[in-house]
Amino acid sequence: MRRDHPTPVLGALGLFTVLLGAALPLIDFFIVNVALPTIDHDLAAGPALLELVVAGYGLAYAVLLVLGGRLGDMAGRRRLFLLGIAAFGLTSLACGLAPDAWTLVGARVAQGASAALMLPQVLATIQAATSGHRRARAMSLYGATAGLSMVAGQILGGVLVAAAPLSSVFGESAGWRSVFLVNVPVAAVGLFLAARAVPETRSERPAPVDVPGTLLLGVSLVTLLAPLTEGRAAGWPLWTWVSLALFPFAAVAFYLVERRADRRGLVPLVPPSLLRIDSLRRGLTLVVPFSIGFGGFMFVIAVALQQGLRLGPAESGLSMAPMAVAFFAASLAGPRLVRRYGSRVVTAGGLIQAAGVVVLALTVWRGWSDLGLLGLAPGMAVAGLGQGLQLPVLFRIVLSDVPPERAGVGGGVMTTTQQAALALGVATLGSLFLTPGSGMRDALIVTLLVQLAAVVLTTLLSLRLPRTVA
Repeated sequence: MRRDHPTPVLGALGLFTVLLGAALPLIDFFIVNVALPTIDHDLAAGPALLELVVAGYGLAYAVLLVLGGRLGDMAGRRRLFLLGIAAFGLTSLACGLAPDAWTLVGARVAQGASAALMLPQVLATIQAATSGHRRARAMSLYGATAGLSMVAGQILGGVLVAAAPLSSVFGESAGWRSVFLVNVPVAAVGLFLAARAVPETRSERPAPVDVPGTLLLGVSLVTLLAPLTEGRAAGWPLWTWVSLALFPFAAVAFYLVERRADRRGLVPLVPPSLLRIDSLRRGLTLVVPFSIGFGGFMFVIAVALQQGLRLGPAESGLSMAPMAVAFFAASLAGPRLVRRYGSRVVTAGGLIQAAGVVVLALTVWRGWSDLGLLGLAPGMAVAGLGQGLQLPVLFRIVLSDVPPERAGVGGGVMTTTQQAALALGVATLGSLFLTPGSGMRDALIVTLLVQLAAVVLTTLLSLRLPRTVA
């Protein structure tokens, strides 16, 4: 197959391969949630370093995503995808073999950077190598993969930690190490398939790297996410408050530098003119509250079930199964529903998700002491059904009007927004949940009510989406 055909086509195997690449980074963001207690026990990490195991990956991932999209536009998206998935496999191996907590943190940062090279190429390749009905179907599958991966990561993590298949080699630490080592063969398969089935695409007018924009975006995200993630575990030292105070200045400086470059005819890292695309701008305003609520919920429920109810990692992970099944079913039905009802599918999904969160809160309130998998299942299933009607459609809306030559930038902007919001959700809802002064049950109920507020906001904002979805 010719890799540089003027009209590259992404076939079924190629689509499967890039979706596999999309799944790996999102699975690994959530897979460690249920492994944190065993990492703490084996490496004597402590709360602050445990937060860094999660935050180091998330920060590197969020900061470098847009740059990864730009590099793919310049050097070729298939080439960057191959480089990213190979690096992801190697850094996963480093995580799995880490002898101490600081080594694990460093490997997680490198793993996040590898994911940032790989993931933007997925959306950009779909945008550049598909069209019409095939693109709509591919975007729906991408959204389904993204949502399902976030839930599946927690399920897989719980099962692997409990199974500990490598116990003869690593002893008690086998469980948490396996959540990283499982990526190595998967990445190898992805590398093999990508070399044969993913067409090469690149921007016809690639722009050079925007160094000032890249640095300022990095400073903006780090000054916001680092203190919010580490502040509670570190006891809110002075640096966290200084960092938060610097965030608005860094964010404003980033916007001004990007706007100036845009007006001068240059191609900034995040062109403000891109945000003038109505579907992209309105879609992103929904992705933010949705992801904040989702990311926070996934972290909080893992902690609550293991530390509050003393469930094992496998049972804690499997509690997500009803959500995953319902999400997948809704994702499959989504394209057909969108053709008939347009963006109102997102509104309906928000209402259904809100009902699921209410059911979960009532379940926790009334039956906390005896809560188990069966008690959680109804609320989880209803919430997952609503989420599955929202996320795939939102991704499709955000990128529906982005020109193919700006696919890498558009995909990078969307995934950066989603990843930063997920990390923000873990930091804010996690800190709220873990604040001393209330019992585990009451803390979980309060967190669920905050998530409910985010769902209500998403539902209201969905009324402003374009009615028809391209």
